[in-house]
Amino acid sequence: MRSGLAHNAGREVDAGRLCNPTPHLQIRITMSQRSVFFVSDGTGITAETFGKAILAQFETTVRHHRLPFIDTADKAHQVVRQINHAGVVDGEKPIVFTTLVNMEVLKVIQEGCQGMLLDMFGMFVHPLEQELNLKSNHRIGRFSDASKSKEYHDRIEAINFSLSHDDGQSNRDLEQSDVILVGISRSGKTPTSLYLAMQYGLKASNYPLIPEDFERRQLPAALLAHKKKIFGLTIQAERLSEIRNERRPGSKYASIENCRMEVNEGESMMRRAGIRWLSTTTKSIEEIATTILQELHPERLAY
Repeated sequence: MRSGLAHNAGREVDAGRLCNPTPHLQIRITMSQRSVFFVSDGTGITAETFGKAILAQFETTVRHHRLPFIDTADKAHQVVRQINHAGVVDGEKPIVFTTLVNMEVLKVIQEGCQGMLLDMFGMFVHPLEQELNLKSNHRIGRFSDASKSKEYHDRIEAINFSLSHDDGQSNRDLEQSDVILVGISRSGKTPTSLYLAMQYGLKASNYPLIPEDFERRQLPAALLAHKKKIFGLTIQAERLSEIRNERRPGSKYASIENCRMEVNEGESMMRRAGIRWLSTTTKSIEEIATTILQELHPERLAY
């Protein structure tokens, strides 16, 4: 496999070990584990996503608690009691990430919470209001008024499109695809397609490369007119065999010999076709999707 970003078509694109603690130290770490709360008057997705991204920078183990729809003072008082109780039980000050918009609710948390409070809107929205000389709309929840949001409806349409064009199920309206993923079975096409649809509102189709394609030594005919939208996925044969054995243990489909053959044939086909591709072996869905967007630059992004 080649490492490094490949800018020419038909090439692969690429986007410390911890010591085991002694048993007594392991017990101490577990007992002193800290609680982290994500508090929101909406779904809490934004607070949790941002908070987890920050916490990932630290080698520590925490207990996560997402508390969504905290939109009244009464609910806020309950949250305060839960947070403060966790601090007593843990023996550690809880960490609280919040995206509360309602100032009355936020004030209850600020005044009663005995944890470390990180008010994300206070940190970012208020300074931006001053810099832009504009007031934010203080909208509660990412999905409020969904019925009136074109972006939301576009995203639902993209999800439905991606589901109906999964695993080469349909060639209809293929020109409407923003992204077309190709690769051998179990290389990560379906989860990546759905992630692109759900997170970015992109219509993503995916096609499996099968033995008939290897015999023809070219991509499925239905895809040839849309080469600019195509991105390839591959995977190490050993990892592919592990994944397939979970689904069909002991089968030829999952054998390491067959997996090596399919990986080699798939990568050779992508090189011949001149499409960009990457190995998903050690990549997260987020990393795969980000690389695809950087390489293909879809014309329409909902977010």
